[in-house]
Amino acid sequence: MNRRQFLGTGAAGLALSQAALEAAFADRSPRVGLIGCGWYGKIDLLRLIQVAPVEVVSLCDVDKKMLAEAADIVAERQKSKKKPRTYADYREMLKEKDLDIVLVATPDHWHALPMIAAVEAGADVWVQKPISVDVVEGQAMVAAARKHKRVVQVGTQRRSTPHLIEARERVVKEGKLGKIALVEIYCYYHMRAKDNPPDTTPPDYLDYEMWTGPAPLRPYNTLVHPRSWRAFMEYGNGIMGDMCIHMLDMVRWMLDLGWPKRISSSGGIFVEKKSKANIADTQTATFDFDELPVVWQHRTWGAANDPDPDFGWGATLYGDKGTLKASVYKYEFTPLGAKKPTLTGKPLYEYDKYPEDRIEKDLERHVASAVRWHMRDFLQAIAARSRPVADIEQGHISTASCILANLSMKLGRSLVWDADKQQVVGDEEANKLLRRPYRKPWLHPEV
Repeated sequence: MNRRQFLGTGAAGLALSQAALEAAFADRSPRVGLIGCGWYGKIDLLRLIQVAPVEVVSLCDVDKKMLAEAADIVAERQKSKKKPRTYADYREMLKEKDLDIVLVATPDHWHALPMIAAVEAGADVWVQKPISVDVVEGQAMVAAARKHKRVVQVGTQRRSTPHLIEARERVVKEGKLGKIALVEIYCYYHMRAKDNPPDTTPPDYLDYEMWTGPAPLRPYNTLVHPRSWRAFMEYGNGIMGDMCIHMLDMVRWMLDLGWPKRISSSGGIFVEKKSKANIADTQTATFDFDELPVVWQHRTWGAANDPDPDFGWGATLYGDKGTLKASVYKYEFTPLGAKKPTLTGKPLYEYDKYPEDRIEKDLERHVASAVRWHMRDFLQAIAARSRPVADIEQGHISTASCILANLSMKLGRSLVWDADKQQVVGDEEANKLLRRPYRKPWLHPEV
């Protein structure tokens, strides 16, 4: 089977799924709400509108301008042309208890509480990665999903990326790599804020107190909102929590890996010391899965296209029969001894079916099909009351592994993880750091 045939077969399968989805929701359009109307919140929601007969009835954001813009876009794009209700507080939105699906696309420090509240309100949930900023939050999120029997899909859409599904099936599953004994994952993109702007008064359209929520209250700064909040560890887990989780999760999915047994990491701010940002600009981490180490490296300085211009963010799987390189832009399989790749694949663009992709503001066009396929998987799981490909437990494993890497870097030692007890073995100091303090009056979720 060649690549065209492979993707054609996959497209046919999805066409059947699309028909099945429309039949499953024929009696009633799922009612949808979005919490967090920024960049990726809109990307996720608009892909959902493309693939399912949903009715977006509620939007929530603490930024009034962002909220109003999202409401106008949704009214234009959804079939009914109705403008959704808008809320500044997700608790008020969920009080209605009239939502079938809730998308959570807030900054990372706001993932846990809305996701748990949404499943308690009876909704199935799509939550962006990383699912949490500490390990205990993630444990509580998994427990809530199971207790309330809700479907929860995590936005780790590498598991639904067409050309990466192809690589998994045609290279990994067919055994073309042979014995895989090392995987390297990496990111060399310049994603860390380099500026040092002065602190200012928050804009009048932003509820900065609510935006901060359970996180420590920093002075407002233009680096915080919108989109550049990842510059601060108070709101996330740095490049590890943003970029490593995607590639670690992809490798775990490709190779059917569970929890790492040991995590070690080192790094810090070695180059970009003048910025207000407090996340590491350089970091290496090793995730030990028995005989297979997965080694992460990032740097936010130097040449982003070095050592390989085609793989500035990706994974390289080394086998004794060949090598597989995989990224959001392509994959390449090169057998041992060959000078050139013998199998390659690139993103699936679907402009003929979804022409609006060409003009949508800020859309990452090369991943639009991946988000759509991920949404279809989510909807199929809802219809079947089954677990999706990026179930909340899988998201917890990948998220917590990255958090543990940051804790290893902070403590300066390796951490041995007991997956059954959800504890670091023999390290009480590390275990105390599995739960970050919440700012009052917000209460940390418990398992």
